[in-house]
Amino acid sequence: AVVSTQSGHYGRENSKLKPEGMSDLREMTRFSTKELKLWYRGFLHDCPSGTLDIEAFKKIYATFFPCGDAALFAEHVFRTFDANGDGFIDFREFIIALSVTSRGTLDEKLKWAFSMYDLDGNGDISKDEMLEIVMAIYKMVNNTDMPEDENTPEKRVDKIYREVDKDSDGRLSMEEFIEGTKKDISIVKLLQCDVTG
Repeated sequence: AVVSTQSGHYGRENSKLKPEGMSDLREMTRFSTKELKLWYRGFLHDCPSGTLDIEAFKKIYATFFPCGDAALFAEHVFRTFDANGDGFIDFREFIIALSVTSRGTLDEKLKWAFSMYDLDGNGDISKDEMLEIVMAIYKMVNNTDMPEDENTPEKRVDKIYREVDKDSDGRLSMEEFIEGTKKDISIVKLLQCDVTG
């Protein structure tokens, strides 16, 4: 199947990026033309149909987290990569999200993370939404060596909200999320479930 995007078709029938597609992706990402061509070749090698579905995405994630269950977290990441919500990730969606997550500014990365945590897309993160993502992370990393006040997903979410929810309304606006995270690097570790210090 060929996926149509705003800037052209990306898929099996068009194994080369057209100039207009390349120009669009150069503007939308932090990748060079050479890097885009390499990524595109690799994407088509791994996804000959030109798209990546949720099951294939979960399998990829599982290889990175062999000791845990990455399926639920992979679903959330997939949803965030799938910008048009059609149930598939095409090359354009893939490379734009990859650019943000690997080469974006701190603000861009935090906005991307916010969109993943904001499950219903209403512009704020409820405690339940945060808990769902944190539970998925706990299942994925399967780490039992955590401080007492972070050893369950519920405790970790409570700790994040105590430190970031400045108006104590039980919801994090994008501003609270970004400001709170930037002020305290330990919040980034809490969000990522990084217990290395």
